[in-house]
Amino acid sequence: MIVTSIRYFIYTTFLCSALGAGALFFVLHHQWIDLRALEHYNPGTPSLVLDDAGNELMRFQLDKRKPIALQHMPKHLLDAFIAAEDWDFFNHLGISWKGILRSSLVNLYHGRIVQGASTITQQLVKLLFFDAQKTFKRKLKEQLCSILVERQFTKEQILETYLNHVYFGCGIYGVEAASQRFWNKSAAELTVDQSAMLAAIVRSPGSYCPLLCPLSGQQRRNIVLHSMHKLNFIDDATYTYACAHPLALYEQEKLTYAPHVKEMLRVFLEDLVGKKVLYGDGLIIQTTINSHMQQAAEHSFKKQHAQMSKTLSSDIDGALITIDVHSGGIKALVGGADFTQSKFNRALQARRQIGSIIKPLLFAAALQEGLSFTDTEVDEPLVFEQGNTVWKPNNWDLKFRGPVTRAYALSHSNNIVAIKTLLEIGADKLVDLAKKCHINGPLHTYPSLALGAIDVTPVEAVGIFNIFANNGMYVQPHAVQWIKNKWGTKIWKYEPVLETVLPAHISGQVAKVLELGLKRIQKYFKHEWIDTQAISKTGTTNESRTCWFTGSTPEYTTAVYIGFDDNRPMGKYVYPIRTALPVWLGMQNKVKSKNKFFVYDPSLQEIIINERTGLLARNEHEDGAIVIYV
Repeated sequence: MIVTSIRYFIYTTFLCSALGAGALFFVLHHQWIDLRALEHYNPGTPSLVLDDAGNELMRFQLDKRKPIALQHMPKHLLDAFIAAEDWDFFNHLGISWKGILRSSLVNLYHGRIVQGASTITQQLVKLLFFDAQKTFKRKLKEQLCSILVERQFTKEQILETYLNHVYFGCGIYGVEAASQRFWNKSAAELTVDQSAMLAAIVRSPGSYCPLLCPLSGQQRRNIVLHSMHKLNFIDDATYTYACAHPLALYEQEKLTYAPHVKEMLRVFLEDLVGKKVLYGDGLIIQTTINSHMQQAAEHSFKKQHAQMSKTLSSDIDGALITIDVHSGGIKALVGGADFTQSKFNRALQARRQIGSIIKPLLFAAALQEGLSFTDTEVDEPLVFEQGNTVWKPNNWDLKFRGPVTRAYALSHSNNIVAIKTLLEIGADKLVDLAKKCHINGPLHTYPSLALGAIDVTPVEAVGIFNIFANNGMYVQPHAVQWIKNKWGTKIWKYEPVLETVLPAHISGQVAKVLELGLKRIQKYFKHEWIDTQAISKTGTTNESRTCWFTGSTPEYTTAVYIGFDDNRPMGKYVYPIRTALPVWLGMQNKVKSKNKFFVYDPSLQEIIINERTGLLARNEHEDGAIVIYV
């Protein structure tokens, strides 16, 4: 006891010298750290995320900790952690003198902290009181606090608190929560090999968590079992059997509801309010997400993805995003087929060539320059030469139709007339309009711009197309309306971005033509078509690398794309009508719409023309007759 006291006095004196003359006095008398946190740990109040109806959508909370008393834990679980983390736990005073000496020599050699000597007590102190910053000063503070903790609490209290707080990866804290997640049982029922697996993870959860790295986790588990055997915690037979036993993880039902939405919100909110506030301060977060539409979107996307996985390839993927026409609030978002396989949010992050869904913008720019949908242009072969490069654009079916109206060209997605229209008005006019619609990528004024030779994300695409459903008004897609603190005080509110990018009579003319193209498609889906007015534009990039569908009802605008992540071709005869469009249709059929008709600028007048000649037709039942606005 005297030797122990002398060691303690010498070591704390050394720490005071290293940290400053008044450090120890400050620690002991000014509550530099509250050791009662070991007994009264409070992870904070979860932040609740609400859908657009005010119902709980999800929550952000600090952890998934489920405490369990030490007496309910099997001995081999305690042995596993002792063997893996701190062989001398029941003998030392909170720090390991041998470990400190060894690590100090290594760290001095390297001039920085590259090796630790953390006991279980030190790890607990770090978990509760310190960040992960590796500095000598912080390490000294950690060691001093560990000694103080050992003097105030029993070994059993320290070990129990540690096992209920230690992190196992994937947001899982504590042995009870880990046991439930990995094997669907209480920690009281763990076998030797399972106990060793838990002890194996804590050294590096990102490297050894079996949900993420099952092979390296199993290898690390066997190392822990070897340590247990070496310390005589288990006999030869138990060691051999446990090493040979498979991980046999519990196949938990995948929590697939809105995973990309939750990740999108997490990133946004952590950046806005900070992690500590988000996970512990009990915020109320009002989103624009509609739970019913989100479920419908996920169901439709997965159904179509399953079909395409059979006909195209198992690694086909894509995205969907739906916004409110007038507010821009995101109502549903699917960032990919399987969040557990890929966290990449394609709805926000995937940059794909826009293809023909740029054509509504092109013809809107043309109308602004005085051209008309009744004007005719010749659909014929074109040749562009620049140096040694020759470009001969074609239509999707490799056919040319001679004179056609611009209304025909847009509703049939004719490439040749689109290029001629761009050359007539000047590419800079389309570039200027695209920038007003918040396209962030580079915009080059080549003739291929008319065919969508620029990259956009689905969230950009839905914002562009929405202007034709919203009378020329651009609204910024967003997912959070406001945030209140736990006392109900609003601490943040979304400031709408509303910009008029087109006159209403221009956007209305384009929308009417876009309705024509969708009506032609309708015959292929007549038994499952929606009961509201709708406009749309499809897009297919070179070699069917991306299939786009953008569509609007009077209430909601959606963008869907289908394609491989590496942008390789999907094959011949792969078009949006059989890939992207069914995703929209499947979702939209489950949405109840209050408003079934668009409201257009009252100055617009309907006329009936022949889609080839542009001449007035007697009625809409004539061959080639179409109804447009002027």
